[in-house]
Amino acid sequence: MADHDRVEGAARNMGGKAKEAAGNITGDEKLKAEGKADQVSGKVQNAVGGIKDTLRDDKRH
Repeated sequence: MADHDRVEGAARNMGGKAKEAAGNITGDEKLKAEGKADQVSGKVQNAVGGIKDTLRDDKRH
């Protein structure tokens, strides 16, 4: 089972992509920047979840 951080990180990344796209369409630089920041945050959170998954799997073997 995937770690909660992986799922939440992926969702945050996708939300960030949507924000960035909306910012591009509307010309809203702040919204674009928020979207990019959300994407980075989501990628980091997803990576942390991946590490947790790996550690949990290692303990099982």
